[in-house]
Amino acid sequence: MLTTIIGLGAAICTTSSFLPQVIKAWRSRSTHDISMGMFVLQTTGNSMWLLYGALISDLPLVVANAITLGLVGAILGLKLRYG
Repeated sequence: MLTTIIGLGAAICTTSSFLPQVIKAWRSRSTHDISMGMFVLQTTGNSMWLLYGALISDLPLVVANAITLGLVGAILGLKLRYG
């Protein structure tokens, strides 16, 4: 139980760290200083972690990476749109 709580706490911290970037890019419509390569790698990595978490039935891993994938995917989409 403690392990799951620690995992969920870590997931909340690391996942929510992308939220300010999404908000800033959305409001400013500017992504000039965002690295395309970093977000392509991040999106790929989160997709793989999500799949891994699903394969081993690890709830904190699945939830964290599903949400993070949505956030980094949004940033990547904004980067592609506003470049």
